[in-house]
Amino acid sequence: MALQIDGSMTVRELVGRYPQTRGAFEESGIDHCCGGGKSLTDVAGEHGLTLCVLVDALAKCLQPGKAGATARDWYVAPLGELVNHIVETHHGYMKTALPRLSSLVPTVLKAHGAHHGDVLRQVQGLFNSLHSELTSHLLKEEQVLFPYLVAVEAHLRQGAPQPQASIGSARHPIRQMEREHESAGEVLARLREVTDGYALPPDACPTFRALYEELQRMEADLHQHIHLENNILFPRAIELDERTGENG
Repeated sequence: MALQIDGSMTVRELVGRYPQTRGAFEESGIDHCCGGGKSLTDVAGEHGLTLCVLVDALAKCLQPGKAGATARDWYVAPLGELVNHIVETHHGYMKTALPRLSSLVPTVLKAHGAHHGDVLRQVQGLFNSLHSELTSHLLKEEQVLFPYLVAVEAHLRQGAPQPQASIGSARHPIRQMEREHESAGEVLARLREVTDGYALPPDACPTFRALYEELQRMEADLHQHIHLENNILFPRAIELDERTGENG
């Protein structure tokens, strides 16, 4: 598969067209979710890369046999299907990962606090903040925003009754969700910074290693989660909601 890109394309556009390229952006430390509106030329320069080097790394993700080559095209899939995928895959993951991390963080701090307390106390504070934010965030999406978006699509595509939303329109709660995504992204970046890219100290035990590995898995999953919402679900939902207003 040949990459059809130029430097003016945004990270968001490229990941939307070629979801397999997420790995290359992650490895280069390039934000493809909250910061996905930047051009490839800009992000390459910000990370000390030439555009050619970045494109070569992206092209490797599209070689035959690479996993994800037949990824679902969420730009055209029914909105309800995308919502279900987000809830089952990403919300589901968070609901198991957050409790695991809630146990791992204090365990590692207790065992290694004498030598690595400064870093681990920062990790604990950042994680606790993220845990609280995400718990509230997921509930708001699942109980309020997502049911409304699914109902809007059903109204337009299947003739179901027009939803009566206490939220007014989708645009306001979506903007709030995007702000919360931005906040979560900042915490993830800070976690990576204080851990020096999750570099393990020489005396790290298996539990310490498990903590850092789980934090990195959470980071990767949340980046993909935010990408699907910010760059695909929310723009599509706003367009559908505005059509509902026009028809109403």
